[in-house]
Amino acid sequence: MIKYLYLPLIVLLSISQTLQSQNRYTLSGIVTDSKTTETLIGVNIIVPELKNGTVTNEYGFYSITLDEGVYNFQISYLGFKTLNQKVDLTSNKTLNFKLEESAESLDEIVIKEDIEKLDIKKPQMSVNRLSIKTIKQMPVVLGEVDVIKSITLLPGVTNAGEGSSGFNVRGGSADQNLILLDEATIFNSSHLFGFFSVFNPDAIKDIKLYKGGIPAKYGGRVSSVLDIYQKEGNNEEFHLNGGIGLVSSRLLAEGPIKKGKGSFLLGGRSSYAHLFLPLFDLDNIAYFYDLNTKISYRLNEKNSIYLSGYFGRDVFSLGDLFTNTYGNTVVNFRWNHLFSDKLFSNTSIIYSDYFYGLTLDFVGFDWESGIRNFNVKYDLKHYLNDRFKLEYGLNSTYYKFNPGEITPIDENSGVNPDKLIDKYAFENAIYIDAEHKISDKLSFSYGARLSTFHRLGQEELNFYQDNNPVVFNQELQVYEKAEPLGTESFSRSDVIESFANIEPRFSVAYQLNETSAVKTSYNRMSQYLHLLSNTSSPTPLDVWAPSGRYIKPQILDQFAIGYFKSFKDDAYSLEIESFFKTIDNRIDYIDSANLIANDAIEQVILNGEARAYGIEILLRKNEGRFKGWFAYTLSKSEQRTPGRTPAETGINNGAWYNTPWDKTHDITLTGSYELNDKWKFNANFLYQTGIPATFPNGQYQYNGITIPVYEARNSSRLTDYNRLDLSVNYVPNPNSEKRLKGEWVFSLYNVYNRRNATNITFRENRMTGQNEANRLAIFGIVPAVTYNFKF
Repeated sequence: MIKYLYLPLIVLLSISQTLQSQNRYTLSGIVTDSKTTETLIGVNIIVPELKNGTVTNEYGFYSITLDEGVYNFQISYLGFKTLNQKVDLTSNKTLNFKLEESAESLDEIVIKEDIEKLDIKKPQMSVNRLSIKTIKQMPVVLGEVDVIKSITLLPGVTNAGEGSSGFNVRGGSADQNLILLDEATIFNSSHLFGFFSVFNPDAIKDIKLYKGGIPAKYGGRVSSVLDIYQKEGNNEEFHLNGGIGLVSSRLLAEGPIKKGKGSFLLGGRSSYAHLFLPLFDLDNIAYFYDLNTKISYRLNEKNSIYLSGYFGRDVFSLGDLFTNTYGNTVVNFRWNHLFSDKLFSNTSIIYSDYFYGLTLDFVGFDWESGIRNFNVKYDLKHYLNDRFKLEYGLNSTYYKFNPGEITPIDENSGVNPDKLIDKYAFENAIYIDAEHKISDKLSFSYGARLSTFHRLGQEELNFYQDNNPVVFNQELQVYEKAEPLGTESFSRSDVIESFANIEPRFSVAYQLNETSAVKTSYNRMSQYLHLLSNTSSPTPLDVWAPSGRYIKPQILDQFAIGYFKSFKDDAYSLEIESFFKTIDNRIDYIDSANLIANDAIEQVILNGEARAYGIEILLRKNEGRFKGWFAYTLSKSEQRTPGRTPAETGINNGAWYNTPWDKTHDITLTGSYELNDKWKFNANFLYQTGIPATFPNGQYQYNGITIPVYEARNSSRLTDYNRLDLSVNYVPNPNSEKRLKGEWVFSLYNVYNRRNATNITFRENRMTGQNEANRLAIFGIVPAVTYNFKF
C-alpha cells in the first residue's frame, strides 16, 4: 500500500519539472517574528496585482510559483507591520522574512496570529482560530486563563456546565474530539475535574479548531479536531515571563542553545490553594502541576529538528478516605526536511500516555488504569504551483489499554491483586488532500483517507451464544447480561477483528464578489476508540476501549454549507453556517449498566446511532479600539438505539432522545475595549438552554422501600444558563525601557451572582416525608486578580 502513496508524488514531480521549463519560478522561505524568532503560522504572502498568494504552514514555511517577472510581495500578519518586498523572479529563490510588531507594549509577551480576518477565497470552512492574546484577555473563573473555556465562546462549541471537563462540538460528545498538542494526542484536557485546562497559555503559539470540512490528514475522531502548537523558543535572546494568581502561578523561560540556530523552551505551572487548607483544619488536598518543554534546532537550510514534551498531574485527596492522581505525558520528536522549494516533509515519532490512579485508604487498595500509544507519522506538503497544492502521508499507531488493576496497599495483607485484561490495537492510515484553485472565483479542496484498525490478541476474550453479549428478557422487557459460553485465548500477534474505512473529504468555495463567498463541505470520518462513560461530562475514572468483536467503530457523515462576508476592508466579518451530521454505531448503555472495573464491558452496551443539525452565526469586529464577536447557535443533538429485532424495545423504547449535551440555543457576546496603552476592558456574556436531564415522575412502594419511576430519557432540562464576566487589564508603565514589564488583570466572574444549576437531585425529606428537589450550583460571583510579567 505504501508504494502507491508515491505514485502521485512521481507524477506531480514530473509536472513540476514541466512547469519550470515554461519559465515559471518558485519563491520560498520561512517567516519569523523579528524579536522572538518564532516562526509564524498563517502569514499572508500576497501579490496584490495578481490577486494571488499563499500562507505559511505549521512551521512558518511558504512556497509560491509564478511566471518569470518582477513582483511586489505584501507580507501581512495581524499585530505586525505589513512588509512590502520587491522581488525579481528570474530563478528559483529562497527568501526568509522577519516581521516587526506593530506596537511596543506588554502585548509583545504573546504571539499574535492572523485569526481575526476572514479568508473568503479558500475552500476551508467550519474552522476557528483564537490567538493567545485574545484568550488571555477573556475573564475566567479564579482568573486562570483557559484555552478550553475560551473556545466554548465560539459558535457550535459548548460544554456540560460549570466544573465539567472537555467540550462538545456540533452536538458531539467530548470523546469525539481529537485534541493534539504538537501532534501528540491529549486524552484528558482538564485539570481538577474540569475547572482548568491542561494547556499553559504562555507556552502556546497557535490554536485551530476544525468543526467540519476536516482535512484528510486528521482522523480517529468524528466530531472535531483541536490542533495546538507550542512555541519554539527564542534563539537570539533569553527571556522569562509568567504570572502570579490567586490559586496558581506559572513561569516560562526561553532562550538560545546556539544563537540563530537552536532554542529551548521550559514552562511550568502549579496550583497552591491546597497549602492554605490546613489553616482551616482541612485535611483535603486538591492541586495540579504541569511542565511544557521544547528544544528546536536548525541543522541547515533544509533540515530542522524538534523535541517537545508535556507532563501534567492532578492530585486530589479527601482526608484518610482516598487519594486520586491522574494526568498526561506526551513526547514528540519531529524532523522537518525540505526536498525542494516546493516539497516540504515532516516526520514525527510520538509517545502519549494517560494515567489514572486511585488509592482507597479506607479499604487498603490501589486502583490504576490508563491508555498509551506510540505513533509514527510522515507528512508531505507539495506546493505544485500557485493553483494546486497537495498534502499526503501516512501514520501508524500502536495502543495499549489498561482497563484497571487493583492491588493491596499492604503487600502482606494476603489479598491477591486483581487485574482486568489489557487490550491492544494497531491503527494505520494513508491520506491525500488537494487544494485546487480552478479560477479566481472557484476553488476546491478534496481528498480521502484510508484507515484500518486491528484489534490484537489478548489473554482472554469471552464468546457468547449467537455472538451476542446482551440479551433481551421478554418477560421483564429489559436488557440483561448474557452468560459467556467460555473464553478464547490469543497471542499478541493475533488479530481478533479488523476494520477498514475509506473517508472522503470535499469542500468548495465560490467567491460571489470581492467581499463575499459561499462554501460547502462534506466529510466522512471513523472513530475506533470509545470512552466508556455514562455521565454528561468525562471524568478521570472513565476508561477508553477499542473497537473489536462486540464494539463497532463510529462512522460520521457531515454536510455543511455557509455564507461568508467581510465588510469595510475586513474590519468586520460575518459567517453563517448550517450543518447536518449522522453517526453510526454510537454506544448506548442498558439500564443499570456498571462501567467501573467491568472486564466484560460488552455485556452492558448496545450500538445505536446519533444525529445533530443546526445553524451557526458569527459576527466579528476585527479592528479598532473595540473588538469582539457575537456568536449564536441554534441546534439539535439526538441519539437512539432501536431494538435489534421487532420483539425488543431498544433503549428509551427505540425513540430519539436528547443527548446530555444538547443545547437548543447558545448565545455568546465577547468584547474588549482598549481605552489607552494602560487600560483595557473585557467582557463576556453567555446564555444557553439548560442541559437535558431525566427526572422521576412517580414512585411506588416495594417491601417498605420507595422506588422512583423515571420519565423518558433526557425529556426534561435544567434551568437555562446565563452569566456575565468582566475583567480589566492595567499596564502601569507601558512605555518603560526596563526589561522587566508587568501587567495587572482584575476579573469578576458571574457578575450578578447567578446560581446556575449544575445538576438537580431528588430525595425524601426526613422531617416531612415529602420528595424534594435539590439543586447544585458550583460558582456564584468570583473576584480574582493576576499579575503577569516579562523579563
